[in-house]
Formats: sequence, C-alpha cells, structure tokens
Amino acid sequence: MSARPPRATISDVIAPDFTTRPELTGTHAMVASTHWLATASGAAVLERGGNAFDAAVATGLVLHVVEPHLNGLGGDVPVIGCAAGGSPFVLSGQGTSPAAATPDAFTALGLDHVPGTGLLAAVVPGAFGTWMDLLARYGTWRASDVMAYAIGYARHGHPLLRQASATIGAVRDLFAAHWPTSAAVYLPGGEVPAPGTLLRNVALAETLERLAAVADRHADREAGIEAARAAFYEGFVAEEIGRFAASPVLDSTGAAHRGLLTADDLASWRVREEAPATVEFAGRTIAKTGPWGQGPALLQQLTLLDGMDLADTRPGSAELVHAVVEGAKLAFADRDAWYGDPDHADVPLEELLSPEYASQRRALVGATASDELRPGSPGGREPRLARRALEAEAASRSGAAAS
Repeated sequence: MSARPPRATISDVIAPDFTTRPELTGTHAMVASTHWLATASGAAVLERGGNAFDAAVATGLVLHVVEPHLNGLGGDVPVIGCAAGGSPFVLSGQGTSPAAATPDAFTALGLDHVPGTGLLAAVVPGAFGTWMDLLARYGTWRASDVMAYAIGYARHGHPLLRQASATIGAVRDLFAAHWPTSAAVYLPGGEVPAPGTLLRNVALAETLERLAAVADRHADREAGIEAARAAFYEGFVAEEIGRFAASPVLDSTGAAHRGLLTADDLASWRVREEAPATVEFAGRTIAKTGPWGQGPALLQQLTLLDGMDLADTRPGSAELVHAVVEGAKLAFADRDAWYGDPDHADVPLEELLSPEYASQRRALVGATASDELRPGSPGGREPRLARRALEAEAASRSGAAAS
C-alpha cells in the first residue's frame, strides 16, 4: 500500500492558482503593465541601463497617455516598492481633499453627498508628485529622460484602445456641451475616434515638455526633479488647475458647480513614505498600503482563508470559490465600515488583521452565500457605515423580499 501524501494546506491550494495571469520568467528584467506601449517603454529604460524605479516611472507616465479612460496625470498612484537588500515601502500617492471640502460646504450647496463626477469630486492630483518622489529617492535617471516616452506618445499619437473609444462615445454629448477642452482632444472633428485611430494629446505633451524643460535647467538630477515637481504643484500647472476649478461645470447632480480645489491645496501637498501593512501567507510576506486605500482588504481575506480547512478542495472548485468570495464580502464590509485616513479617523488596523479577529469573522462563512452587509466589531467597537451604504443595503433587501 502506498504512503498517503502529506496533507495540503490552504496555501498549497490557493497559491498555484492564485491568479489567471500566465507565469513568465526571464534572465535580465521584466516589466508588466496594462498596455503594451507602457510595458515596452519600461523595458526600453531597463535595456538602456535604468533601474526598476526609472522603468516604473516611465511606464506609469505612458499609461497616463495611452489609457485615458482608466487613469491620468490628474489621478493618484499608491506605490509599493522594495529596493534590493531593503525593506518594502509604500508611497502614499493619494491626493488629499481640498481644505474647503467640509461637510458644511456641501450642505450649503444643498448636497448630502459628494457628486461622483464634476469638479466637486476633485482632489489634489497625487500621481505626478509621487512619480517624481519615487524617481528622486530610488531612481537614477533625470526627469526629462523618463518623461520622454510619454511625451512621444502624447505628441505623435498612439492607437486608441477599443475600451477607450467606447468610453469616449459614452460621454460624447457631455464633452461636446460642457467640456470643450476635453472635446478638442477626444472628439477630433467632432466625432468619436474609432478603435485603432492614432490619437494625439498635444496639450498634455506640451505640459510634460514644459515640466521637463524646467527640470533640465538644473545640472543636479535631484534638484531638477524637485523643480519639475514644484512647477506642477506650486507653479503653472497648479495655477491652471485652480483657475479651471473656479468655473462651474455640470456634474452628476444635474447642476453646474464650481470646484473647491485651489492652487493652495496643491502647494501644501506632499507625498509620504511609510511602512506597508503586512501579513504572512503561503510562506511569504504580503505587503499592501495602509487603510487610506483598500489594500488591507486583501490582507484580511488572506488571514481569514489561512485558517480554513480547504486542503482537499480543487483549484476552481465550488467549495474553494465559495470560501474566497464569502471572505471577500466580509473583508469589504469591514473596509466600508472601518477604513479611512488614519490621520483623521480611528482605524483599528492591527485588530482587523489579527488572527483572533479573523477567527471570529471566519465563523460567519456558512454553507450558503450571504447577501448581508456584515462589518465586524474589532476590539468591541461599533461599526459605522455611511448612510448611503445602509440605504443601498435596505433597498437590496426590500427588492429581494418583493421578488
């Protein structure tokens, strides 16, 4: 009789099939992104002797150009990185809300929430400052060199993705009636560009070229990077953002509102480097951002799964999928109730990631799927959910009962 093989653990079950992405290997270096032109740009940096951080900055800046439906220079960029021989670090590239964006300010406008679109939703754009900070601290290239790839695709064009074309089509009327500068870029000739059309963004190219020129006035690499950052957050870009935000624009409330973001908000913002939130799983340390982002939700899911008896499940089996999905529901319910800016809110992250808390939450995973929003009570605290989340939960329950 053959010996029984060693009993598998949840880590053995999940780790080999943790992702549907193909596993790739290489001998020199590797770049992965969501667009081939950005990936190629990062690889070109590595082939020219740049390090991984130089490549990351070049890749990210190109993504801002070639994926306008997903991200842009006015967005955010949380970064998790690790230099050879060092410890993992996080750059909190999440732009802060304007100083004037108080509950009273929205109440005075007759609003009980922040509109999902328009100028009232605008925060400090953290992306550019974070890329420059990453380049200065850990990179080796000059600012103008890493910007060159994005400048090229913005000025000379890139083939428009199918998803980008569809997104432009969805907002065509809005751009034409209320966002003329966006229409000038994304509706050339007044029409939605077809997939594969060579799309240029000359205004973005000129902005990046001007920032690169500011950097190149300095012989010292880091001084040049800081000059480019200052030109964005304290110079001509901040001034233009402040001017634009002061003009009313239609938003998702159905009315036109001017923004609350000012040039002073940009001038006072700085990216912050901090230690990541971590848990041990599958023999590895998993690092994510702090609770100012949703990163720790994955850590909560892994901690919950780590204590489950799923050794005999097949990858992709109903039992394993059920455990993963139900754990995700519990983690995201905690995200909604507990996560926030730890500078301004009490976020009990240590307890949320503790094995003891995971054990409590694990007991809620039953044999059938749950449609309840069930945040926990770490340390005995009472969970707090936004009123709109509670209303959505009540509406969902009402609809289920009616059916």
